[in-house]
Amino acid sequence: MAPDPNKAAHYIKALDDARCEGNWSAVPEFVRKIRKHAPDRTCLTLAAETECAIAKATDPSGAGRPSTAVSAKDLDAANVQSKLQAAIEGETRFPEDRFQAQVCAGLLHWVAEEFDQAVARLPRDIEGELAQLGTADKVSEWTNISALKASFIKADCLARNNETAEALSVFDSALPSVSTAWTARSAHRQFKVWSELFLTEYCVLHSEALRSNERSLADHNSLACFRSWARYWESMSGPVTGGYGYRGSVPRRQVWLEYYLALTTILELDIPFPTGFLGKVTNAASTRSQLRIELKKTEAAYETLLISETSFPRAEDTREEVESFVKAVVKNWSILCGRGWKEQDLGQGGRESLSRGVLDTLYAAATKTYHSTAILRCLFTVHLAVAEFDLAFKAFDSYLDLIRHGKARVDKTGHLEASLDDDGTVLETMSQCILALCRYGGPGAIEKARVIGNELEDWLARLPQLRNGIENENTVPEEDDATALHPQIRPHLIALSWQAIGLSQAHWSRSTYDAASRTEIQTKAIRCLRKSLSQELGRTRDVRSLFALGLLLAERRDLTPAIEIVKTALISNKSADDEQDLFHGPYWQERSLIPLWHLLALLLSARQDYNMAAKACEGGFEQFGDPSVLFGRQDLHFKSEHLNEVEAQDEKTANERRGVVDDMDDTERESVLEVKMTQLALLELLEGPDVAVNACPELMSLFMRLFGNLETKPTMQPSRTADTMVPKSSAGTLRSLKGSFFGSTRTRQASMTESEKTTTPSRPQTSATSNAPTIQVTQESESPTEKRHRRLSSVTRRARSESGKRHSLRKRDSSGGRKRTASASSAGTNPNGPTVVDGEVFFTPADELQQSEFFPLSGNRQASTASSISRGRSLHHLESYASQKSRSTNFSEISASGTYTISNPLPLIHFPLDTERRQRAVLLIKVWLMIAGFYRRANMFEDAKGAISEAQKLVGMLEAEVAKDPTGSLSMRGNNWAERKGVDELLGDVWAELGNLSVAKGSPYLARSDFEMALTHFPDHPAATIGLSDILLDIYSEKILPPPAIPLLSVPENVSSVSLPPPGLPKTAASQRGLPSEPLGLGSSASGLGSIKTNAQQSATTASSVQSPDRSESGEKLPAPYKATSVPKIDRLAARDRAYGLLSSLTKLGSSWNNAEAWFALARAHEESGQVDKAKEVLWWCVELEEGTGVRGWQCLGSGGYVL
Repeated sequence: MAPDPNKAAHYIKALDDARCEGNWSAVPEFVRKIRKHAPDRTCLTLAAETECAIAKATDPSGAGRPSTAVSAKDLDAANVQSKLQAAIEGETRFPEDRFQAQVCAGLLHWVAEEFDQAVARLPRDIEGELAQLGTADKVSEWTNISALKASFIKADCLARNNETAEALSVFDSALPSVSTAWTARSAHRQFKVWSELFLTEYCVLHSEALRSNERSLADHNSLACFRSWARYWESMSGPVTGGYGYRGSVPRRQVWLEYYLALTTILELDIPFPTGFLGKVTNAASTRSQLRIELKKTEAAYETLLISETSFPRAEDTREEVESFVKAVVKNWSILCGRGWKEQDLGQGGRESLSRGVLDTLYAAATKTYHSTAILRCLFTVHLAVAEFDLAFKAFDSYLDLIRHGKARVDKTGHLEASLDDDGTVLETMSQCILALCRYGGPGAIEKARVIGNELEDWLARLPQLRNGIENENTVPEEDDATALHPQIRPHLIALSWQAIGLSQAHWSRSTYDAASRTEIQTKAIRCLRKSLSQELGRTRDVRSLFALGLLLAERRDLTPAIEIVKTALISNKSADDEQDLFHGPYWQERSLIPLWHLLALLLSARQDYNMAAKACEGGFEQFGDPSVLFGRQDLHFKSEHLNEVEAQDEKTANERRGVVDDMDDTERESVLEVKMTQLALLELLEGPDVAVNACPELMSLFMRLFGNLETKPTMQPSRTADTMVPKSSAGTLRSLKGSFFGSTRTRQASMTESEKTTTPSRPQTSATSNAPTIQVTQESESPTEKRHRRLSSVTRRARSESGKRHSLRKRDSSGGRKRTASASSAGTNPNGPTVVDGEVFFTPADELQQSEFFPLSGNRQASTASSISRGRSLHHLESYASQKSRSTNFSEISASGTYTISNPLPLIHFPLDTERRQRAVLLIKVWLMIAGFYRRANMFEDAKGAISEAQKLVGMLEAEVAKDPTGSLSMRGNNWAERKGVDELLGDVWAELGNLSVAKGSPYLARSDFEMALTHFPDHPAATIGLSDILLDIYSEKILPPPAIPLLSVPENVSSVSLPPPGLPKTAASQRGLPSEPLGLGSSASGLGSIKTNAQQSATTASSVQSPDRSESGEKLPAPYKATSVPKIDRLAARDRAYGLLSSLTKLGSSWNNAEAWFALARAHEESGQVDKAKEVLWWCVELEEGTGVRGWQCLGSGGYVL
């Protein structure tokens, strides 16, 4: 029968399809028919026969993929090769047949493991010859598959001969043409087989080259093979399947793991994102966002394969691959959710959504492991990051329990367990737990931190690799390399452990009720913190340890060593590399130093270097250079709110205007706000409360810039709104900021508009009061209570701006640092003796000219610019001071030439929005009460009442939330995690400030009612306790006379001055109830003089002051109320004894053990009781406390604790 060209073409097409689908059983029949109808296609038929034989020999199951190599004898390779070579040489008409035969010859050598011959048989330039055959659409499908096969075989042979670079070059050249063909040819079975072989070998070989540094991830196409692998699987129908690829050597999930590890390396090293073979990318997505998306997709693919292919282990088995994956996931999460990445780079949901995804991964991994300490440790960290503190510490308890038992087994059996964390990791995790408990917990958590700290100290004492160095803090801990059970511990982990122990002891010193042991606890805390800063451990510049140590020394009134500790951190060399920016964010060194600048300011104010204290406050901001760096660029002046909102929606414009404060968390922003509050306190001290009042809008503007609006608009009295309300436009806000932070505090009158002048006719401006003497601000009529407070002020020569102080404000002698008497110093427990600082360059008080540079006395003076006190000038003073020798301190081993370091033990906590809003509301309440104190001391009582009203509205909002909370997790007492003040304590703050206002207005009985109400909400409130005790002692000494029984009929001249509670405040005792119906200290049946009592008052009478009813009736009958001119003696005794009881309890608490006002009131109670010697001892203690007290309390630092 004659050959039929049509049939030949049909069978050639059928042969091509059969080979593409791997249907090798049909190939012999198609070859026979092609030889019959197309005898000139010898090269094609011989190549097809050979491929069929190779497929059946290497894959007897017919699965369609080669699995094992066979010998040349099995395939009769020599005979077949000679026939193929002859056919190739004789083929001139059909170049595709010749190309397929060349690839078949190379395949035959490859399966026979003759790799050199295989390379020689394959085309030299595979892609070039394929291009000469025509476009991809014109050549046959099997020709394209043959090209893919040839590239793989050639690269594999080169790799087996250790020619990695040449092999990768072959892969690189073939990848573009292979990638473009996937969509069209993905249905062919053989294409899937050889594509997977090609990409698997390519990805594995590329990963090895990356690990050996033969290739770099910085290359534009460094991820091309991995992205092609992902796109290949996307083109396949159905989900990603597991199992093994070619010859069972590499599981498919291994390729996904290599892809994931490559992306992880890019993330960790912050390498520029490679964009080669990236595919479609939206223009709006940033490179970081693209990296995050690609990382999470790869992570999800690998996790799916890993979890599905891993079974639950037996008791003796481990799942190292699962634990390694978990560690990589959490490490990437720590970077993505760190301060170096912005919220907008993390996609929808931000850090919260990302953390929840990691938690899902951890719990899925936990189902494939048994008692994995690594997974429990990661659960503790991630739960902590999403503010799920209860779950976090439950995970830690389980972790620590497993570690205790596991380490005991290891020590007993001598066999190391792979599932247990090493000693260094255990120390680090325990330290993290202690820091978290101290930072976010209440008294119960601090007690738990102390227990864990004691256990951590025991670990350090009994670990064999540290046993030689634990006794001597100045000796390097010797490592014991003889045992593999306890591997070497890195020094910085030992430093972190001692830091955690010291912080737990420091917090315990504040929480303990054992006042006698407080000094010993503080001493131990100082000793542990010093160990963490030892030079041998390499953490001499850890800012957390330096801050905690400086604060502890400040509280113990060791001012000189405290200042040396702080300046050690401030003048240390800054790190030149940017590696830490990825974890801590931009300007991380300057941001972490803000609390230290604040601490330095308070220390200098305690030494009465007020101008240098002001410079220290400004130094915290000037270290950023231009103010726009910290607060962002603001060009919103003279624009409508509509335009501002439109521009704010433009992401590019918004990013250009962002400042460092926009990347800070609320704790860092609080530090910025606290520095501003200290600046105002210093301003009041030096210039008077009138000037501080004028600066209050700047404080509110700063709060709005940092935290935004809390949906409770301030509504001060109408006559004061223009000066106290925060401007709606942020332009006005930032103008006041620039004039306040980075220059002299200037008066507001010069820049007031005519409308502003009309709204504030009664407020005294700075220019109106600048000509008056600024030595002291007094009231024309002073009550005996105020005069008595002057005695403390004159003894200690102090004046501070806390709202609880009611004595007048005295400006100190401008010559500054006076020498303290030896008797005053020796009377206390200060081991340093007199503080001699005169003559030191950095701490010499400034003269009057320099004072005016900070706080101008008149409104017509030029305001200094932001660069008037440069950062270099401040550091110059610090360096000058550092060059001098330490004086009477034990910290001389801390040099000033170290490199600044900061540890990163805790993750960035992301609180729920409701919790974050409540925390900000507490801060705003604190701001309003401080403003109320300024108004009160400026005799602007109505404005003070308005500020208190604003604070009370916020407290009412928080109280309503507690009442409406459906979960019951909120409480009035504030026992929740990360809740520094509960609603009860906030109510105490409001009522105490109301009491202080009543005292300033000369209404002691109304003040007493306010203080009683404060103590009803919070029994240990310091300001309320001191204020109430002062009034009780005044009642005992009869400095406060009972009010008239019958109110006067005369109408007050100024009706507006009548004391009425503001509309937003709770109802208090009205002033018209001047004479209570019951005497003080007696039961409800008695009649006579007295005042309003609470249940606590009625039970406060001591045995020494109670007189029998018989004596009261027979000996001293109470006069009629309208005839009473004094308080009955029994009531006076009861008032005195109650004051003594309140003050004695208060001074034993950790929150008030160093409260000079409380001790001074207690000294007066001793004096009134006739205990003169005790009164003298307490007064000397007051003097010592006042010698070391700053312009504000130490609790305003570090969010009320020692942990930054």
